[in-house]
Amino acid sequence: MEERALVSACILICCEPGKHPDIAKKIKDIKGVMRAFSVSGRWDVIADVETADLKALAEVALKINGLAGIRSTETLVEAVF
Repeated sequence: MEERALVSACILICCEPGKHPDIAKKIKDIKGVMRAFSVSGRWDVIADVETADLKALAEVALKINGLAGIRSTETLVEAVF
């Protein structure tokens, strides 16, 4: 049986104009990011993230937020019931 990460989240990313394609590519290289893609609307890029715990998720979110060309992020953590 495949072991799954304990924490899943989507990170919504707002980029500076015209930066979203490059940012999506850079984000894909960050450990824990399962996929990243450009979208239309209020956000420019969405990253699906899976990590072992909340601390690791916070580290991924900080790496993403620290990339040049990012204006803001919002992290939505999966709620497990």
